[in-house]
Amino acid sequence: MNKSGNSVLLLMLAVLLAGSLAGCSNLGYYAQAMGGHLDVMRATQPIRDVVRDPASNPELRKNLEDVHAIREFASRELGLPDNNSYRSYADVGRPYVVWNVFAAPEFSLEAKRWCMLMVGCVNYRGYYDRQDAERLAADLRQEGYDTFVGGVSAYSTLGYFDDPVLSSFLRLGTPEVARTVFHELAHQLIFVEDDSLFNESFATAVENEGMRRWLESRAAPGERAVFEAQRERKAAFAGLMRDYRKKLGALYASGRAADQQRSAKVELVDALRRDYADLKAGWGGYAGYDRFFGEDLNNAKLVSLSLYSELVPAFEALLDEESHDLQGFYQRVVALAALGKEARRGVLTQLLPAFGDTRQARSGATVELAVSWQGR
Repeated sequence: MNKSGNSVLLLMLAVLLAGSLAGCSNLGYYAQAMGGHLDVMRATQPIRDVVRDPASNPELRKNLEDVHAIREFASRELGLPDNNSYRSYADVGRPYVVWNVFAAPEFSLEAKRWCMLMVGCVNYRGYYDRQDAERLAADLRQEGYDTFVGGVSAYSTLGYFDDPVLSSFLRLGTPEVARTVFHELAHQLIFVEDDSLFNESFATAVENEGMRRWLESRAAPGERAVFEAQRERKAAFAGLMRDYRKKLGALYASGRAADQQRSAKVELVDALRRDYADLKAGWGGYAGYDRFFGEDLNNAKLVSLSLYSELVPAFEALLDEESHDLQGFYQRVVALAALGKEARRGVLTQLLPAFGDTRQARSGATVELAVSWQGR
C-alpha cells in the first residue's frame, strides 16, 4: 500500500563532509541516501525543455503540461511555496523512488524511530534500493519487531533542493500528481522536527483541500463525484483502522501475559478483517484496500497508515473553524507547531471524532456517494 508516496527524506552533503556521524552504519545510510538523490537530480530536466522538445513522447508532454497547471494552482490558490520545486522532471526508471521501512514491537503501536540531521527523528527509514530496505526489515524481524516495507512514489527535501516531478508518481495520472504536489509542498510550508504524525497529517489535510478546490475549478461533475466517493471511502477506512488501533493499544497496555496478548491480537486482527469485509460490501464490492489486508497485517503496517490518517480529521476540523480560509488555517497550524509535542498532540486529539463515530458516519456517506455514481 502506498499512500501516494509522501515520505520526507532530507539529504545534505555536509553530513558526509563533516564526518560527524557516529558509526559506520550511519555513514552507509547517509551515503546511499545522498547517492540515490544525486542519481535523481542527474536525471532531472526542466519541464519546459521536455515540453518544447519535438522528440518527447506526446503523452509525456501532455502530462507535463498538466503538471505546470497544477504547480501554478498550488501557489496561486493554496498559498503553497512558489519556488522551483516540481518545475522539472526526472524519469527514475522504476515504479517507486524510495522504499520505506517501518517497525514496531510485537505488543506496541509505538513506531521505531530513526534520527537524522536537520529533520530530527522520523518513524521510518528510506532506501533507494529495495534490497537494502528488505535487509533492514529482516534484521529488525530477527530482533522481534513487526516490520513493513512500503514503496514510495515521491518525497520532499523540504525546500533544500528543487524537488522534481518523478516518473514514479507521474505514471499514476493527473489527479494523483495533483495530490502529490499539494502534499509535498505542504511539507515545505510547515514542518516540525521529531513529529512525523503531525507533519504527515497536516500535509494530507492540505492535499485533501487542494484536491477539492482543484476539482471544483477544473473537473467535470462526474470526476468530482468519483473523487468524493474515493475520499469518503478513504475516511471510512481510516476510521476503521483508527478504531482498531485503539483496541490494540488497550490490549498492549493491559499487562496481560505475552501468550494471552498474542492470542487476543490474532482475534482482533480477525475481527478487523471481518469489519473490513462489511465495509467493502457497503461500497458495492470496491476492492481498493484488499492488498492492504491480503499481506501480513501487523503493528508496523498499522503504524505506517496512522502517520497519514490519524490526525487528519483534527486538521480538517481546524480548517472548518477557519471557514476554509487557508491563510488563517496555516496560522493556526504554525501556532500549534510552536507548542511542545505533547501539548499540540493534546489539542489535536480533542478535535478528533469520538471513538467509532468516524467509521459509522463516514461509511454511510460513502455508500450513498458510491451508489449514486455507479448509477450514472
